[in-house]
Amino acid sequence: MSIELFTLDNLQEISRLYGYWAVFVGIALENTGIPLPGETIVIVGGFLAGSGELNYWLVLSSAIAGAVLGDNFGYWVGRVGGWKLLVKIGRIFRIQEQQLEQAKDRYSQNAPQAVFWGRFVTILRIFAGPLAGITQMPYKQFLLCNFGGAAVWATTIVSLSFFLGKVVSLEQIVSWIAQVGVFALILVIVLLLAPIIWEYRQKKLLSKD
Repeated sequence: MSIELFTLDNLQEISRLYGYWAVFVGIALENTGIPLPGETIVIVGGFLAGSGELNYWLVLSSAIAGAVLGDNFGYWVGRVGGWKLLVKIGRIFRIQEQQLEQAKDRYSQNAPQAVFWGRFVTILRIFAGPLAGITQMPYKQFLLCNFGGAAVWATTIVSLSFFLGKVVSLEQIVSWIAQVGVFALILVIVLLLAPIIWEYRQKKLLSKD
């Protein structure tokens, strides 16, 4: 599939042509674990609702439903065969299974927060569901965090694009939200690496003693 299909102009045309189905399918596929611009399609949907071309509540409902369904599918993909696939990929990049086990344990400790807030974070939005399945997060807990996170995320994104679209361009809205997502990703990486670096430095100091 050509990357030109995912230009902002084309996404607007797709959203105008397929309406709420475009919002639903776009975010569902992205949350399944497929790297598609699902969030951008939701932003476009909110923008079109702000201009009167779509209905705000139907865009919001489509975004929530798509996010919930997509993450559910991603969860079960991760739970059924995700770990074996991850181990195979790890071997390609010479990552030992023990290291993957350690990463899995760290993620499982923060899985509820990752599932709930992951949609606001670039890249994590795509992999939060499959990773929750890989770490064997209890399904009932996953459902609760998944729906809560989808509702908060969709309400935020659709409302921002709905109201901001009345005063600024769609391109500017997409840029601002993308910047927030990248900033959130950097923050997550820093928070994850900080304890590892601290532990390494402490061990190094103890070894000197």
